[in-house]
Amino acid sequence: MGSPGSSTGTGSSAGTGPGAGIREIHDVGSRALEWLYRHRDGFRLEDDPAPETGMLDRFKPLGELALIGKVIFREGVAGSQQAATAHKLLDHAWHELLGSGARLAEGQTHEPLSPVPFEVYVPFKELGYSSPQVEAAARLNHRLVSGRALEVLPVRRLGLSAMERRFGLRPGMPEDEAAARTWLAHRPEPWTVEGHIGYDITHTVFHLTDWGENPAGLPPETAGYLATWLPVWLDDWLDLGRWDLLGELLVVDACLPQPTLDPAAWRGFAAAQQPDGAMPVLGGMPEGDEGHVFDLVYHPTLVAAFASALAVSRAMADLAAPAAS
Repeated sequence: MGSPGSSTGTGSSAGTGPGAGIREIHDVGSRALEWLYRHRDGFRLEDDPAPETGMLDRFKPLGELALIGKVIFREGVAGSQQAATAHKLLDHAWHELLGSGARLAEGQTHEPLSPVPFEVYVPFKELGYSSPQVEAAARLNHRLVSGRALEVLPVRRLGLSAMERRFGLRPGMPEDEAAARTWLAHRPEPWTVEGHIGYDITHTVFHLTDWGENPAGLPPETAGYLATWLPVWLDDWLDLGRWDLLGELLVVDACLPQPTLDPAAWRGFAAAQQPDGAMPVLGGMPEGDEGHVFDLVYHPTLVAAFASALAVSRAMADLAAPAAS
């Protein structure tokens, strides 16, 4: 999202002093979730969207919200107040915005080849929400030759295959085959990474690990490549003040078999968060009306909640692990 901007002064030059502790990392997620709940009306759907964007463009944030909510509940480190806020936010999204699934069924009818309604539905279903109409449409569309032939980027195909597996459908392409076609699987020259490739890397890791649930899902050679080069990328995006991508890379770190919970990166990320909990995409907070600002910062704020939940969970697991003899 966006292009690199100038450093905000929280980059690698701030690498001295104590690192971010578990409490500080936890507070990043707590503040982010509170901001998302206070601004929940920003997850609005458009009844008459512009033809060039299509009606499904605004569905994706709701699917991302469900994915992050699932992570928060799964990891169990949020605390009762934060968990209650996440429940209220998801109830609002499902019942008030998605019409208990009716809007997803409508979207699938208007754009039968789009995988977006299905991708949004799966994490909601895993959280206990359901719609027979959406499920019937998903199973029907899965049988279409056109759906299986849909041309998408390798990381997108990997994500679709993972969603199909989680829903109980036979993946259109085996996940190992889809994963082998991604950029990350080739372990290319690390200095060629730029913004788009960075997001391809993060989402490849998310899909292979089921959004951090299974770090062993990363092939050993991929995990080793990331262990070597992720610290460099964290330092780069920290210097650039690209908080959205930095947050996703912090999630990748927490998905590794041996995460670093990089102190300098976490300290800079926490310093970029606004007092009200919002996380800017790049540099400082954007200006404009409330709806415009929400559209720009909801994603990095969601990512902050995601990164926080996983990092705190991994840190607490390390604390609970028996010391090596």
